[in-house]
Amino acid sequence: MGKRTALITGGTGAIGSALVREFSADYDVIFTYVRDSGSAEMLKAKYGAEPVRCDLTIPEDIYALAGMAGDCSLLINNAGIAQIKLFTDVTDEELDRMISADLTGTMRLTREVCRQMIRAHEGCIINISSVWGVYGASCEVAYSAAKAGLIGFTKALAKELGPSGIRVNCIAPGVIESPMNGHLSEEEMHELIDCTPLMRIGKPEDVSRAARFLESSSFATAQVLGIDGGFTG
Repeated sequence: MGKRTALITGGTGAIGSALVREFSADYDVIFTYVRDSGSAEMLKAKYGAEPVRCDLTIPEDIYALAGMAGDCSLLINNAGIAQIKLFTDVTDEELDRMISADLTGTMRLTREVCRQMIRAHEGCIINISSVWGVYGASCEVAYSAAKAGLIGFTKALAKELGPSGIRVNCIAPGVIESPMNGHLSEEEMHELIDCTPLMRIGKPEDVSRAARFLESSSFATAQVLGIDGGFTG
């Protein structure tokens, strides 16, 4: 009996790479990337996972990816973009791209993938949100709104798909060691650590292990798991 298929979006980032590493041993992993083809090829060579270029703001990319994924039993929606900017300075184009990349693209992909999960009467979907989707962040208003949308999407979809044997959960990471946080100054990082009772930032593996828990826990659905060191906002 062959391995099951897992589809992980945003596979070349810090969290995405940890997710690919976590699940490649017992799944045939397909992961997406947009620009970092070098990292994609490294992950393919190291873990045997299959990279696919896919921009979640482009519907045609999404539909092609869903067709490629076939009978996918695990979907981890990790891809996303961030932006630090006063909300009053955000352009229409930037706003549309943020919501499309971080929310509606994920919803489109999930809609396509869950159709075959419903036919199979099984499946697991894990959405990667953010602590800012819970608390909100100044100068990251669009990002916070999109990530909050993922939380609402998770809870509603879990109710709809539960009778079909499909579990839908969400992880809301706090401050994680990642190039995405490279724009933060030392002072800003210390401020975030001061808001974290464990007094440190998390590692990508903290998120991938949480995903493993949600994947393996057959009675967990509609949950939002904060992997945030106790972050208080």
